[in-house]
Amino acid sequence: MEEFKFIVTADFAGVRLDKYVALNLGEGYSRVLVKNLLDQNLILLDGKKVKASYHVEEGETVTVTVTDKEESKIEPENIPLKIIYEDNSFLVIDKPSGMIVHPGAGNKHGTLVNAVLYHCKNLPIISDSARPGIVHRLDKETSGIVLVAKTEKAMRSLSKQFQKRTVKKEYVALVKGVVEFDNGIIDAPLARNLSDRHKMEIAPETGKPAQTIYHVVKRFKDFTYLRIELKTGRTHQIRVHMKHLGHPVLGDIVYSAREGFNRQMLHAEKIGFYHPETCKYMEFISPIPPDIMEVIERGKIGVKK
Repeated sequence: MEEFKFIVTADFAGVRLDKYVALNLGEGYSRVLVKNLLDQNLILLDGKKVKASYHVEEGETVTVTVTDKEESKIEPENIPLKIIYEDNSFLVIDKPSGMIVHPGAGNKHGTLVNAVLYHCKNLPIISDSARPGIVHRLDKETSGIVLVAKTEKAMRSLSKQFQKRTVKKEYVALVKGVVEFDNGIIDAPLARNLSDRHKMEIAPETGKPAQTIYHVVKRFKDFTYLRIELKTGRTHQIRVHMKHLGHPVLGDIVYSAREGFNRQMLHAEKIGFYHPETCKYMEFISPIPPDIMEVIERGKIGVKK
């Protein structure tokens, strides 16, 4: 049993309670699980039971007691995959926004791992049975390249490359406002937010090193189109660093505001690494998805008329 407490901020005011709880608990918790918790009176608003359809208000306290920690076998599922490349060692997959990478509490189905297990039948497990073949992750709303190992040797090799920071990772991001400098480096350690375990924050004294390099591709009136390279791979690194810079990622409901977007405007465009068997350097690119391209081509924020 685990208890979480969240204080509703202005950014979340007006959001349905079930959606608010699912967002704040994180990617491992679906709205179906949240509904079950509500039915069991395990979600309280200022100490009282309320309906899932209730719209939360700023300053209210939401208390969630989670009891569902039972692990189950991951089931292969026939979910379409966009495979950029595949050989005997690994797959390079173009993950759509909205897909969770691996199962977690409340999300046993519909993940990238469920889909890959159907495609490959077996994936290597080194330390976490819920993450077979997974050597890195993307946030649920971030689209783009995910690398999946098919053998234990490949998993160890690729994991080591990520640990040594030799993997090249480049992203496309649309951020709020006009970024002043053409290029920049954000060097700001990150740590988990003590009051909200599903958020990260800048923590100069206690955080882990985190470096983000950005390049301005084009400036618009209300936003800037960036290409971003990660030197480290901390949770929510780009999202927190861009907020720290004063230019949060468009549509990021956790660190900024949705502002009419269906998701955060962040895409993992390129990855480069050494092949686990041949040691040959390889690079793969995922095209910028239509929803991000539409904003770039329109050149302004707002609903297209």
